[in-house]
Amino acid sequence: MNVTFRQLRLFLALADTGSVSRAARMCHVTQPTASMQLKEMSLSIGVPLHEVIAKRVHLTDAGKQLARTARSIVDEWSAFEQVIDATKGLTRGKLRVAVVSTAKYFVPRLLGSFCATHPEIDIALEVLNRDGVVQRLRDNLDDLYIMSTPPSDIDLEDFVLMPNPLVVIGPNTHPLASGQDIPLTALAKSRFILRERGSGTRMAVDAHFKRLGFKPNLRLELGSNEAIKEAVAGNLGLAVLSAHTLHGQTQEHGVSILDVRGFPIESKWHVVRQKGKQPSPIARVFLAHLLSESGRWASPRDQ
Repeated sequence: MNVTFRQLRLFLALADTGSVSRAARMCHVTQPTASMQLKEMSLSIGVPLHEVIAKRVHLTDAGKQLARTARSIVDEWSAFEQVIDATKGLTRGKLRVAVVSTAKYFVPRLLGSFCATHPEIDIALEVLNRDGVVQRLRDNLDDLYIMSTPPSDIDLEDFVLMPNPLVVIGPNTHPLASGQDIPLTALAKSRFILRERGSGTRMAVDAHFKRLGFKPNLRLELGSNEAIKEAVAGNLGLAVLSAHTLHGQTQEHGVSILDVRGFPIESKWHVVRQKGKQPSPIARVFLAHLLSESGRWASPRDQ
């Protein structure tokens, strides 16, 4: 088999975009050139690497294995380039981070403070639901992953970032909005709006309610923190969300944190990567930055 490094980059772009034309643009070649290079790779390897179904590229099993191999090679080369740049007194390269949607309330600020001191580093930030982040973690697509409930079936390096308190919120006009030490039983007749099943927040909430023997009267399941806050503000029910979704405030845009006994739920934010993954120099520096700077973004309810 005779495959060039440039062809590997092109195939990786194809795997990431699902389109020959987009892969060609990413690699700054024409579409006919990209198609020819991809055909040469299949001929050299001796088996089909991709197929087009309904105008969408799908990788074959061999193509998926090649994409994993290509990603490892490209990542190793990127790390080598960063090491060489460091010996020249340069700090540049690309950092890839995937985070669950709730982390969007604080991660961009941590990225901003990092970029202020490392302006030559390009950041690729993926904001997804937990299932999406876990899949990227399984596929080893990024340098670091931030979530509240890391999967237990993957061997991980796990760094606790900061507290992620989960609080009960209700509309500002709720009769209990000004109450203190409210017993959970007082919420038995209230309707609840909760995150979708499979989210880290929902997993923590379900486990907490089960421990307390409380069964919430569920009205809605939504996949967006903002949609849940709007539904609560519209008097559709109560919710349990990360305190970070209220930007550290006790009141925001028509909703308030209720002082319910047994809350906040003590959860944590974690930074993880697969165990055995060799971090790039930039990933090591960014992780150190996260761990040193995260304290200033912790919710006031934890301080």
